Amino acid sequence: MDRRQLIAGSAALALFGSHEAAAQALAPDMMPVQVRIRDGIAPNEIHVIPDSFMLYWTQPGGRAIRYMVGVGRPGLYESGEFYVGAKKEWPSWTPTPEMIARDPASYKQYEDGMPGGPNNPLGARALYLFEPGRGDTFLRIHGTNAPRTIGTAVSNGCARLVNDQAVDLYNRVPMRSRVVLHPKVT
Repeated sequence: MDRRQLIAGSAALALFGSHEAAAQALAPDMMPVQVRIRDGIAPNEIHVIPDSFMLYWTQPGGRAIRYMVGVGRPGLYESGEFYVGAKKEWPSWTPTPEMIARDPASYKQYEDGMPGGPNNPLGARALYLFEPGRGDTFLRIHGTNAPRTIGTAVSNGCARLVNDQAVDLYNRVPMRSRVVLHPKVT
């Protein structure tokens, strides 16, 4: 196993086993990599480890596909347990009232929404995160039209992947799949 295949970050190590941490959390090619994880992690779940900018799609046999992601900036990342309540291809996007209040110069112009397409910030695919009793949380795991943001904490709370990887993950993840956004440690 080369260095790009090793799991990075102390949170990832605690959850996914005792592998050596990678020297660099963001691989130059940013390609998904199959990795070994700790036994006992249920298959068919998404786990986001924000400090190492990694998303894991767990599989049977102690394996997972690791994707590199961007996450919510400080104060906007929300950890917790969710489920996939909706899936959309080329989703439309409307900023939340909180986003408009925080940064009207960037978001006010889109208060009536933006149709899906290559210029849309949700990218090619989106998984909508829900909670029991709350419904839609307005958190998403989605593609991005800004791939330079992968490996950074700049979003309004969502986890983002490059578009081709968002399509790959979208095709793997069934509705109602469990999603865990692990807490930030640093």
